[in-house]
Amino acid sequence: MSVAAANPSANPTGTIRKFDRVVEILEENRHDPARLIPVLQQVQEFYRYLPEEVLTFIATSLALPPSHVFGVATFYAHFTLVPKGKHSCRLCDGTACHVRGSEHILSALRKELKLSETKQTTDDMLFTVETVSCLGACGLAPVLVIDEKVHSSVTPEQAVNLVREIQANEV
Repeated sequence: MSVAAANPSANPTGTIRKFDRVVEILEENRHDPARLIPVLQQVQEFYRYLPEEVLTFIATSLALPPSHVFGVATFYAHFTLVPKGKHSCRLCDGTACHVRGSEHILSALRKELKLSETKQTTDDMLFTVETVSCLGACGLAPVLVIDEKVHSSVTPEQAVNLVREIQANEV
């Protein structure tokens, strides 16, 4: 019996129910500490980030020091400890992309989504816009990757239109 089933009023927000999925992920990975990275990947896919309380729970469940789990989660750029939007927009700001106008694309996306340098995720949790140092596609510059789909030679107008298309399909 899960903790939530034993005491459903213990957590009215449903956080305990979300831990049920973490327990399933740990079971799928046989509570094997050597599978920490796949566990973190699956948990991040579920939450779209790695909540601190979940990392502590994983550490305890795998009999690992919390510092080790946090160390892995903060070492790899793929992992994030802050909530991310449903759709990830990664804009390359490497030399080739920068020279070809990536900063104008970033400005257009931020304006359209009401974001800033310090606010990268929309209030509705639909989009997160980030810059990356290099996407390894310099010949396609400027490059915008939305949900793992690469868009090359992007203009600010095209970037905004891509975001608008996604918004239209979310309704």
